[in-house]
Amino acid sequence: MLRSEVFVVEQNCVFQDIDNTDQLAVHVMGFEKENGELVAYSRVFGPGIKFSMSGIGRVVVPEKARKGGTGRVLMEHSIKAIEDRFGKIPVKISAQAHLEKFYGSFGFVACSEAYDDDGIMHIDMIREVSESEK
Repeated sequence: MLRSEVFVVEQNCVFQDIDNTDQLAVHVMGFEKENGELVAYSRVFGPGIKFSMSGIGRVVVPEKARKGGTGRVLMEHSIKAIEDRFGKIPVKISAQAHLEKFYGSFGFVACSEAYDDDGIMHIDMIREVSESEK
């Protein structure tokens, strides 16, 4: 529901959300304490499922939960989910281009030119692992 609310309705992006990989993902979710409402969601994948390396996708926070750090906490938990399951390995994302700086704050670096994905400009980004982190 949250994915459709943001991706389809808010962003006016009619796309095929069902891609037969939900069952292969670790689903990272955050809920509002007061009412239990879902306010943060992402999918985390091991290497070889969405990309040749691990990946994070379908990162979504509803408009009413933005600007308060919810997206930052979601990304921290998503990266930790990969590290807990697969170790400290490179992570790839397909980010909306206007969020390049946000993802850059987690160490992601652009590895592609911007491209149109269902009417929204995206950019591929990779978070490498430094020698000191290994």
